[in-house]
Amino acid sequence: MEYVTLGRTGLRVSRLAFGTWQLGGDWGPVDERGAIDAIRRARDLGINLFDTAQAYGFGASERVLGRALAGELRSRRDEIVIATKGGLRRCDDGVTRDASRASLRAGVEDSLRALGVDCIDLYQVHWPDPSVPFEETAGYLRELVQAGKIRHVGVSNFDVAQIDAFSRTCPVETLQPPYHLFRRDIEREVLPYCADHAIAVLVYGPLAHGLLTGAIRSDVVFARGDWRRRSDLFRGRALERNLDTVRVLDAIARQRGRRVGQLAIAWTLANPAVHVAIVGSRRAAHVDDAVGALDLRLDGDDLACIDAVLAHAVAVAGPSPEMV
Repeated sequence: MEYVTLGRTGLRVSRLAFGTWQLGGDWGPVDERGAIDAIRRARDLGINLFDTAQAYGFGASERVLGRALAGELRSRRDEIVIATKGGLRRCDDGVTRDASRASLRAGVEDSLRALGVDCIDLYQVHWPDPSVPFEETAGYLRELVQAGKIRHVGVSNFDVAQIDAFSRTCPVETLQPPYHLFRRDIEREVLPYCADHAIAVLVYGPLAHGLLTGAIRSDVVFARGDWRRRSDLFRGRALERNLDTVRVLDAIARQRGRRVGQLAIAWTLANPAVHVAIVGSRRAAHVDDAVGALDLRLDGDDLACIDAVLAHAVAVAGPSPEMV
């Protein structure tokens, strides 16, 4: 396992984090026993950073993670880094953004109980909330740090202007943006800004929501409750074009004795501005595959070859809270 210091936080974390979005129900039914086995396998392989969120099933994902790590969270707490996110809440229409003081207060307490911990190592604002001034959100999170409820503050899905505004009240220590071969918009402004301001970057979705696993076919039928079932990017011509791209990428990976998913993860980590890639898994065997990406080194020629393959791909974005 490779480790890196997470920017100004000083936290020493694995370059591969175990993500738990898939354990909240937005990707279809959850096999809790399989999920716990996958989390335990991640620990066995040296992964010490686990990323979750209150909105992943509104406590469901955090509870599974807390149960899977309960023993070590009691006996070896300093060896595990727990990152979670808040600032979303349920509403009549589904989910809404709410980064107000009251919402965050309740959310942090709920997360602490669900995870079974006294302090959250990294607390991130899940999505920017245009209805709440950044100084209010940032000011309250700074108070939570002072109170010992959370150790470090980050944001997720923020652009440069939003990070800058938030940091005027409470310095942003980490950013969690989407980043994969089919979605590279953060390369223009966000990654250079983070590098210039010593903000650690933990990217999510390096497998493009399953496209880069090689397991999705043009006739795929997603489970009821899986957000991809409703996405135009996972049907029709857009899907066919991207699957053609995946087949070429898979051939490149096989020339190196690897799987296409390992190539995709290695590609994200080849960017010097990226500290950590967050990979979710429902099965222990998939964790082994992901860890196998860490010793795949891509040089300039490799990256140029991949860029050429992607020239005609369709960009793939993920869901916003309003879409789930």
